[in-house]
Amino acid sequence: MKETTADQKETLKEKTAKGLFWGGMSNAAQQLLNLGFGIILARKLSQADYGLVGMLTIFSLIAVSLQEGGFISALNRKKEVSHRDYNAVFWTCSLVSLGIYVVLFFAAPLIADFYGDQRLVSLSRVFFIGFFITSLGIAPRALLFRNMMVRQAAIVSFVSLLLSGLLAVVMAINGFAYWGIAAQTIANVALMSGLNFWYARWHPTLPVDFSPVKEMFAFSSKLIITSMVVIVNTNVFSVILGRKYTAHVVGNYTQANKWNYMGWSLISNMLYGIAQPVFAKTDEDRQRQKQIFRKLLRFTAFVTFPAMFGLGLVAREFIVILLGAKWLESALLLQLLCVMGAFCPFSNLFSSLIIGRGHSSTYMWCNIGLCVVQLLGVYFSVGYGIEWMIVVYVAINVGWLLVWHYYVRREIDISLIEVVRDLTPYLAITLALCYAAHLLTAATDNLYFSFAAKVVFVVSGYCLTLWLLKSVIFMEALDFFRHRLIHFNTKER
Repeated sequence: MKETTADQKETLKEKTAKGLFWGGMSNAAQQLLNLGFGIILARKLSQADYGLVGMLTIFSLIAVSLQEGGFISALNRKKEVSHRDYNAVFWTCSLVSLGIYVVLFFAAPLIADFYGDQRLVSLSRVFFIGFFITSLGIAPRALLFRNMMVRQAAIVSFVSLLLSGLLAVVMAINGFAYWGIAAQTIANVALMSGLNFWYARWHPTLPVDFSPVKEMFAFSSKLIITSMVVIVNTNVFSVILGRKYTAHVVGNYTQANKWNYMGWSLISNMLYGIAQPVFAKTDEDRQRQKQIFRKLLRFTAFVTFPAMFGLGLVAREFIVILLGAKWLESALLLQLLCVMGAFCPFSNLFSSLIIGRGHSSTYMWCNIGLCVVQLLGVYFSVGYGIEWMIVVYVAINVGWLLVWHYYVRREIDISLIEVVRDLTPYLAITLALCYAAHLLTAATDNLYFSFAAKVVFVVSGYCLTLWLLKSVIFMEALDFFRHRLIHFNTKER
């Protein structure tokens, strides 16, 4: 099978720019949908409803990690890929995920006993169907990813989220409670799998040759282990809270973590669609890789700092106005998590470079180390309450960037001073504007005025400051959007 892209004559720079554009548009549209659906569901459902589904998330994510097997990254790393490779991945992922679902189906009573809630038996057996459906779309998704078909992937994600979100809202309005969240998850992955096949123009065949999987396993197996470690690491709170506290507390954390994740994943997902493929394609030119990496680093800082610290700034107003006063307890948790969210995209960018250069072992051990430190931190802080647990959790995640930098420096010789120099301007401007906005609105009790004033002040101040400083990233972003607008207008004529 000969792989093609939408335009084979495009340069890598053009593909990267288009990838960022479509990735950004896609994630922005998805987050707006998530915002709308999230507001409706949060008002219709209780903390306990979110807590029940939150307790199951870690099991489902581990299952997804096992079934995906790191094959998307492994296929991306291969110099030549044929139908035989994609076919082997499809059948391997499908068979493995079917086996895991059978195990989880019979383990459902044990999961319910662990959390002390028998409603989880039936809920988990339905909820876990989603990861098996996900496995069916892994091979065509790998094809889209390898060929940097970000526009097609964006359409897949948007349509799936829109239709599944509407289903969840309808079910919540009609009193199905947490079943609406479960149905949303299953519908979303089912639509994504089907649309991945549609855009990839690929289908599995029989008989199947599993030898390509054996060739990729040395690389992908480390990604499997790492993925499970990351999942345990990022969902440890849901497990501990579900064990130590009520579903109400878990629901508050789940709600706060949901909005934090929506914020920083917008940037990370935008970068994910182009970072690994670009790094893989420039593997033999370290100097060029370093230039690309630093530019992506500055772009990430340019977007993520105002987005995440801004969200933390308006967390109280955001929660009360959009979700209702019953969720006020989650506002402080959201503020704390937003500090970590402001730095998560950098960790993902660092790890993308390491994976793009083929060092899955380094990626694995670095994440295992982070997980061990995280678990120790949570263990020693669990007695001080959820707020202090999150503070420790955030501090470890941000500090671990130094470890990621150590390994990245070995690959492209980028010093810590260079990294700090790339990040500091955007961080300093953002923090100064957020602090000023806080002072200016401290005296008002009107949540609506406070929310609007903070957003307008920070956004306008940030853009004006970068324009006056003639920020290269800011000017390039403006030029790119101006050219895209001209392009669209020309096509309409």
